[in-house]
Amino acid sequence: MRKGSSWFNMTSVALGLSFLYLPIVILVVYSFNDSKLVTVWGGWSTRWYVELFHDEAFMNAAKITLIVATVSATIATILGTLAAVVLVRMGRFRGRMTFSAMVYAPLVMPEIIIGLSLLLFFISLGIDRGFWTITLAHVTLTMCFVTVVVQSRLLSFDRSIEEAALDLGCHPFKAFFLITLPIIAPAVISGWMLAFTLSLDDLVLASFTSGPGWNTLPMRIYSSVRLGVTPEINAACTLMLAVVALGVVAAAIYTSRAERERERAERLAAAG
Repeated sequence: MRKGSSWFNMTSVALGLSFLYLPIVILVVYSFNDSKLVTVWGGWSTRWYVELFHDEAFMNAAKITLIVATVSATIATILGTLAAVVLVRMGRFRGRMTFSAMVYAPLVMPEIIIGLSLLLFFISLGIDRGFWTITLAHVTLTMCFVTVVVQSRLLSFDRSIEEAALDLGCHPFKAFFLITLPIIAPAVISGWMLAFTLSLDDLVLASFTSGPGWNTLPMRIYSSVRLGVTPEINAACTLMLAVVALGVVAAAIYTSRAERERERAERLAAAG
């Protein structure tokens, strides 16, 4: 058997990556197109970014999207971390199977079913659709992803450090916040970033749970695309890509530094 990369494998990988990322590259390039036609290149220009920032409807939708994504990701991270702790630390308790199924259900359930169920739920309670209904819908969707990420970290967590703190008289809550939480912080931050990205990108749930005047940016882009793609939409999508990319890079840098600090602390503890 030959070892190494063959030309066939390299070509397949190149074609696969091109299929995935070439449309994104074209979108970013044509967001700087001076022409009003997205299929005709008219030279480099930032006019569509200027017009985008002067478009009140787009800017209001972007503001709503960022606020909803931030709030929902924070709530989902708190609830998802607590759910992961319960599933890992509480052992087998009565109702564990039901609790686990309820936590992981949104992973396999189609978003249209979740959106329709939440819509009927809010209508039955007489809740006006708006900011909080969109936020709760996004929390319902993203909490399970945070739980999976944090739970995988807790399963490999060395509890001897936490047990040593407990033996020295530290309160369990204090030991969790001072020892466990800093160690699993990279997983918690990764879960928050994943929840933020999913909320930022959501269209289906927001369409079901939003009310008048509460259109998110994906909803605004979708409604505009139905009338035709414009360079202004390319500029909006490019800015969304930039926000997500910067967040991913920041999370990766923090996670890498946190892992190095953790490994250094473990080496010092072993040497001592």
